[in-house]
Amino acid sequence: MEIIPAIDLIDGKCVRLTQGDYAQKKEYSNNPLEVAQRFADHGIRRLHLVDLDGAKQRTVVNLSVLEQIATHTPLVVDFGGGVQSDEDLRRVLEAGAQQVTGGSIAVRQPEVFLRWLDQYGADKIILGADARDRQVAISGWQEKSTLDVVDFVYGYQQRGVRHVICTDVAKDGLLQGPSFALYDEIRAQVPSVHLIASGGITTVDDLRQLQTNRLHGAIIGKALYEGTLSLPDLTEFL
Repeated sequence: MEIIPAIDLIDGKCVRLTQGDYAQKKEYSNNPLEVAQRFADHGIRRLHLVDLDGAKQRTVVNLSVLEQIATHTPLVVDFGGGVQSDEDLRRVLEAGAQQVTGGSIAVRQPEVFLRWLDQYGADKIILGADARDRQVAISGWQEKSTLDVVDFVYGYQQRGVRHVICTDVAKDGLLQGPSFALYDEIRAQVPSVHLIASGGITTVDDLRQLQTNRLHGAIIGKALYEGTLSLPDLTEFL
């Protein structure tokens, strides 16, 4: 199971929200590059970089931070947030992202998302399947669609998606554990996808349980910033 720390960006700073609520913002660092370098120095290989400004504004905003991290660290960066057009995607890839997560675009313009999947390949384009009460959430989780998240993942797997990041918004930022039941259901219904858990991961035991449940990856955010998980805690998974 891959361990993937997250850096969420607002105004170029490293922040965390609670349940996607922009009014519940906590700032942890004004130097995301320094944070990323600390992850890399500990042997972390991947980074989930989220442009929260971009998600809200529906276009990429924090491109310079991506460029800095891609240039000055060896991390494999998966970038998400605000990638809503061919131009956004081109800019993000040219700035150094090695993978791009599309969530809102996969709901609003599935034909565009599928074209990206065909053009760039299933290892480059990740499906973002974030859910609130099982319904897919979009626009930085500010809107809720009518799509059931398990059906959403299954439908895109049938069209060639290989990697899926799934966040249960209700769990995000609360440090109360991930949505094991939801991940078990997705794995049972769509066993071939590489499912990456995100949201609520709090302890080493959470990670061990996700690994036992054969999750492909685990994105860790607030737990690292609040100290319920430390970088040394991650060593057994690296």
